Amino acid sequence: MWIRSDGVGEPQRLWESKTFLATWSFSPDGRRLAFQETSAETRKTDLWTLPLDTSDPDHPRPGKPELFLRTSASEVAPVFSRDGRWIAYASSQSGSDEIYVRPFAGGGKWQVSIAGGLNPIWSPAGRQLLYQTRDGRIFVADYTVEGNSFRPGKTRPWADKLIVNTNLVGGNTFDITPDGKRLVVLSNPERTNEAQGNLHVTVLVNFFDELRRRVPPDGK
Repeated sequence: MWIRSDGVGEPQRLWESKTFLATWSFSPDGRRLAFQETSAETRKTDLWTLPLDTSDPDHPRPGKPELFLRTSASEVAPVFSRDGRWIAYASSQSGSDEIYVRPFAGGGKWQVSIAGGLNPIWSPAGRQLLYQTRDGRIFVADYTVEGNSFRPGKTRPWADKLIVNTNLVGGNTFDITPDGKRLVVLSNPERTNEAQGNLHVTVLVNFFDELRRRVPPDGK
């Protein structure tokens, strides 16, 4: 769906599917939307882009979705680079989710993360690509571009602070400010050892027997 950010007007449907859809990013010119869709045949997730005619920004006219990537694995979270040349995404092709980059116009493929990665974000300041790990850490990799080749550098932690595991919320849990100096995160609350020790689980068995004992059938 499309709606003005100030809430004026009614939502406009851009595309629909009988399976799960999730939007992720716009190209820099705003004329193409990258999204993921679960295939009804394979039950794997594929990457698509939707062209948009935004000559009337309040009423964009969607074109026909174009397949960007479909493999035997699941690919998710497609994000356009700031110049529109590249798309970063996560793929399970190696058996675990890792971050990869491909040219939007087609070509090679480069792996960025080496120990798991989800939800890539391009930094607007300098050539850096950030991503999240399943244990709630944020990593960053510098990169260079040589002609049509993407050259990722060694990954390193962005900060020690943990953020909420994306598996728990089903989406991205961090973003970066326009100057590239700050992250906005959904923080993972820090628990002390004392607080963790106070956690416990209560299991009640034979619930309906107990309910009948406490509340007889005649209600008295």
